[in-house]
Amino acid sequence: MSIKSLIINPGSTSTKIGVYEDETLLFEQTLRHSTEEISKYASIFEQKDFRKEIIVNLLKEKNFPLEELGMIVGRGGMLKAIPSGTYQVTDSLLHDLQIGKQGQHASNLGGILAREIGDSLNIPSFIVDPVVVDELTDVARLSGVPELPRKSVFHALNQKAVAKRYAKEIGKPYDTLRLLVVHLGGGVSVGAHEYGKVVDVNNALDGEGAFSPERAGNVPVGALIKLCFSGEYTEKEIYSKIVGKGGITAYLGTNDMREVENKVLEGDEKVTLVYNAFAYQVAKDLGAMSTVLKGQVDQIIVTGGIAYDKMLVRTLSERAEWIAPFTIYPGEDELLALVQGALRVMNKEEEVMVY
Repeated sequence: MSIKSLIINPGSTSTKIGVYEDETLLFEQTLRHSTEEISKYASIFEQKDFRKEIIVNLLKEKNFPLEELGMIVGRGGMLKAIPSGTYQVTDSLLHDLQIGKQGQHASNLGGILAREIGDSLNIPSFIVDPVVVDELTDVARLSGVPELPRKSVFHALNQKAVAKRYAKEIGKPYDTLRLLVVHLGGGVSVGAHEYGKVVDVNNALDGEGAFSPERAGNVPVGALIKLCFSGEYTEKEIYSKIVGKGGITAYLGTNDMREVENKVLEGDEKVTLVYNAFAYQVAKDLGAMSTVLKGQVDQIIVTGGIAYDKMLVRTLSERAEWIAPFTIYPGEDELLALVQGALRVMNKEEEVMVY
């Protein structure tokens, strides 16, 4: 019997929803929120009723009966570090989303809204592979400064979804493979997947690893310390140089990689240098992560919005295809990844995880 589901993916200025029947999309829509609308609320949690109302109103406009839904799935938020999987939104999980266990972020509303709408319909609510998925080995946590352990914060939803997609396509279980997965978006994450677990990955939220359209990546530490204490910048200004206004944005004044690609094709030398340096740094991260798997890599998977850029992927593969063959899954289809995770639980292919 088929299962109809509502998928909720909140962003800072939008709420993207999709309605599925099993894995078939019935309709989706991105609901935009103006700065004026969002600024009325003092916290992320206070936006809950506002966002819920516009979701329910949209379903009414689409003449979709809520009682036909069999489950609700929300984007996971800043919870405590947890293993990969699909989690039912229990009271303890709901509490940590509400308080922002590791920080306030719009994605926290995904599970909150899923639970509230699900309870009103007496159907289950889930989250799937939030950014705080942590499967690092103990040795991967040491940074060199005991007070600064390395953390796992990355594009877990998309990385896990494409790794499992690849495994299904080649007819092998995900937990028998050794993969390197690269998510190329506003931030970049490179994960070493060893037998079903991401045993090492850069902290993409804080800009660790290669620089990206919006993040500075690893920078010279000594120089950064001096910059912090120069008296010229506030803490917020320094952080924005690392996350938000770093990387390609800092060099070129844009985070739009389509614009960057066009200028490369036009022969702009400065843009070409930055573009090549971006690919160079991602390739370096692939080389480093290949040593985590002792060079025994079955496949390199490239995903995310920038994976549509064939020229960049080609540049990347020229440096790293000696490690393993490349498979490209452009885009990040988060709504489908969320519904697939929940369906695996509903169809008894996986056990639901307990938070």
